[in-house]
Amino acid sequence: MPRLRYYRRIFSAYLLGGKSHLTFWHETPAENLRASTTELGEYYMPFTEKANYQGAYDKTGIPQLDYHGRIGLQYNPIAIAQYGLGNYNLWRNGNGPDCRSKFFLMADWLAENLQPTSKGLTVWNHHFDWEYRDTLKAPWHSALAQGQGISVLVRAHKESSDAKYLDAARSAFASFQHSIADGGVAFTDEFGDLWFEEYIVSPPTHILNGFVWALWGVHDYFLATQDTIARDLFTRGVHTLLHNLNRYDLGFWSLYEQSGTRLPMVASRFYHQLHIVQLRVMHRLTGEREFLAVADRWESYAHSLAKRTRALVYKSLFKLCYY
Repeated sequence: MPRLRYYRRIFSAYLLGGKSHLTFWHETPAENLRASTTELGEYYMPFTEKANYQGAYDKTGIPQLDYHGRIGLQYNPIAIAQYGLGNYNLWRNGNGPDCRSKFFLMADWLAENLQPTSKGLTVWNHHFDWEYRDTLKAPWHSALAQGQGISVLVRAHKESSDAKYLDAARSAFASFQHSIADGGVAFTDEFGDLWFEEYIVSPPTHILNGFVWALWGVHDYFLATQDTIARDLFTRGVHTLLHNLNRYDLGFWSLYEQSGTRLPMVASRFYHQLHIVQLRVMHRLTGEREFLAVADRWESYAHSLAKRTRALVYKSLFKLCYY
C-alpha cells in the first residue's frame, strides 16, 4: 500500500499543478558554466528560478513547501539549500546585498538545524512522513540533503571565515563516512560500489539525481578542506557512477532509479534533462569522457520524437501497473 499511495500522490501533484511542492523542484535544469571545478565558487547549476521562489516563507524568510493535505507547509532542508545556492550564484554574479543576505540566512538555518541521530551522527531531518517505497517515517534524512547542505555551508565559510559554518559542514560530512546500518547515508553493494542514498529504504533504490547531487557535496567539502577522506569518497562515487550508468540506459531514455519493480521507473522528461545536465557537470569535475558520451547519447534521445513517445508510453504503462 505505501508504494501505491506514493505513485498516486506524485500523479495527483503533476495533474493538479498549482503551488504544490513541485512548483519549487521543477526548474528547467541547466549547467552553470561560470562555476569553477577546482575551487569553491558559484554552484554547478544556476537555481535562478529557485532563488526567486514565489511560494510560502516563514516570518524569518525561510522558504516552505506546500505538500497539501495532512502534510501541509513544511521546511525541506534540500529546498532551503537549493534556495541558498541560487541566491549565492546571483550574489556572486553581481546581483547585490539582498541575495547575499538570503544566502547567509539559509546557511544560518542549516548550521542551526543539524540534529543528532540515535547513532551519534548529525543530519538535516525531514519532519513529515513521506510515502515512497516504504513510508519514510519522520524524522528521516537523505544523502541529497547532506550533500547540498554542505555545499551551502562551505561557501558560507569561504565568504565569511566564520568557523561555525565549517564546523557544521564537518559534522554533516560524517554521515558520508558511515553506512546506512550505522546511521549514515552510504551503501556498499555486492560489487563493492559505494552509493549515497537519497531515500534510505531496503533494498536501496539508487536514485540517480540524488546520488549525483550528494557527490557534489562531497566534492565541495574536499575543495574546502582538502580532506583526503572526502577525496577518496568522491573517487569511489565516481567509479560507482561509471560502473553503473549502463543500468540507467534503456536505449531510448534514462531511468529515474533502480526501482526493484517488474517494470523499471522511467525518468520523467524533467528528470531525464536533469540527468543530462548532471552528467555534463560530472565530466567537467572529473574529466571522464564517459560522462560526456552518455550525456550526449541521452540528449539525442530527448531530441527524437519517436524515443520521447516511447518513453511516454513506457511511463504510462508504469503508472497503470503501479498507481
